Amino acid sequence: MKFFRKLVGERLYLSPFNPEDFTDKWVEWMNDRNIAEGFGGLSNHVSPASARKTLEELEGHRFAIVLLDGDVLIGQISLHNIDHLHRHGFFGIMIGETEHHNKGYGAEAIRLVIDYGFRQLNLNNIMLSVRADNYGGIACYKKVGFKEAGRRREWYFSDGKYVDVIYMDMLAREFEIERMMR
Repeated sequence: MKFFRKLVGERLYLSPFNPEDFTDKWVEWMNDRNIAEGFGGLSNHVSPASARKTLEELEGHRFAIVLLDGDVLIGQISLHNIDHLHRHGFFGIMIGETEHHNKGYGAEAIRLVIDYGFRQLNLNNIMLSVRADNYGGIACYKKVGFKEAGRRREWYFSDGKYVDVIYMDMLAREFEIERMMR
């Protein structure tokens, strides 16, 4: 895999997303129960062929999350469903390598891509959705400045129970205030 340092942070960088380089990892991650469950994809069976097709059809600004130390691929992050007229879009992240969870990599990658969305793409509002039982993800999103904007009740069915989905968003002016306070 060849990565390019498009957006660089302290411990990681974001590289333009190349589906050909990503397919094997995507298949591995999306067939890992602990990873796939966070995306409501637990019932999906992901083969290399289906992953390749999905990855090639993805639109938006998509990046590989790569550690500076050793150029290790640990996840992916994106801004997608962008509406340039109304200046909003959706955000998504996946840290697929579980040994890199809870180490602050997600927050660092989010700050890089959100900065890119507000300052380079001129967005005003960036929204995400997260399962209500993804406590680590919710804490991370709040840490970087996202606020709860709404909820869909009992949206996912998993392990015999329904789980809400929470919508969170951030405005450009809130991000600027957060940036100045750091």
